[in-house]
Amino acid sequence: MKRILALVLAALMAVLTLTACGEDKDVVKVIDIDLTEEEYAFGVDKTQPELLTKVNEIIAEIKANGKFDEICNKYFGDGTPTPVVSAALDESKDQFVVATNAAFEPFEFMEGENYLGIDMEIAALIAEELGQELVIMNMDFESVCLSVGLQKCDIAMAGLTIKPEREEYVTFSDSYYSASQKIIVKADDTTFDACTDVASVEAILTALTADTKIGVQNGTTGLFYVEGDADWGFTGYAAECIGYANGSLAVQDLVNGNINMVIIDSAPAAAITAAFND
Repeated sequence: MKRILALVLAALMAVLTLTACGEDKDVVKVIDIDLTEEEYAFGVDKTQPELLTKVNEIIAEIKANGKFDEICNKYFGDGTPTPVVSAALDESKDQFVVATNAAFEPFEFMEGENYLGIDMEIAALIAEELGQELVIMNMDFESVCLSVGLQKCDIAMAGLTIKPEREEYVTFSDSYYSASQKIIVKADDTTFDACTDVASVEAILTALTADTKIGVQNGTTGLFYVEGDADWGFTGYAAECIGYANGSLAVQDLVNGNINMVIIDSAPAAAITAAFND
C-alpha cells in the first residue's frame, strides 16, 4: 500500500512540475523595433466644427493637467481601468455618439457589457464635458470613419492613425498619441533575434516570399504596411497578407501555426502578447 501511495505521489509531483514549467513558458513575443511612426487622433463629423474645437480643447486640457497620463497608467502601469457604460441610442435625447471597434486593447475593448480602454475613458470625459449622454457604437474597424461620414455617429474613437484617405469621411482632431507598428512572432522564433534596427528587420521582410503569411487587422496601418500603400510611402512585401477582424484572432492563428507573424500597432501588440502569455 505504501509503495502504491509513493508511486501515486511521485506521479502527481511530476505532473505538477510539468504544469508549473508550462505556465512559465511564453508562447509569443514582440520584436521591440518600431517599423513606423504614426499619430493617433479622433475623427470628428465634418458638419460639426464646434465639436472639433471642443474635442481639441479637451485633448489639450487632459494633457496639460495630467489626466491623460493618469488614464494611460491604468492600462500601461499599475492603475485600475474605469469601466465605461454606453446608453442605448435614442434620437429623442441629447447624446454623444461614438463609433469604435472594441477589439483594440488597450484603446478600446470590452469586459461583459462594459467598455474599457484609453479612448473609451476619454469618450466618457468628452460626453461629460458636453453634458450629453454617451452612446458607444461597436462596429467593424473599416466602418468606423464611414459611419461618421454618413452622420450616423458624431466621432470615431478607435485608435485611428491620421491618414489622408480617412479625411474623406472625417476631420481629424489634434493628435493625442504617438504609435508604431511592431511584429509578433512565436516565442521560439529566432528570425529577428539578430536585428538591431528597422533596416535590419525590413531586410528580412523584403526577402520573404509568398510562402510566408503575415497576419494583420483589417483596415489598419499594419495591412497598408504589408500590402504597400503609396499615400503612406509603404512599398509592401511579397509575403501573403492575411486579414483578421482583430489582432487577438491573428495572434491565435499564429499560435495555431497557420501564419508566421503578426504586424500590429505597438500598444495592442504588448497587450495581446501579455494576455496570451498569461
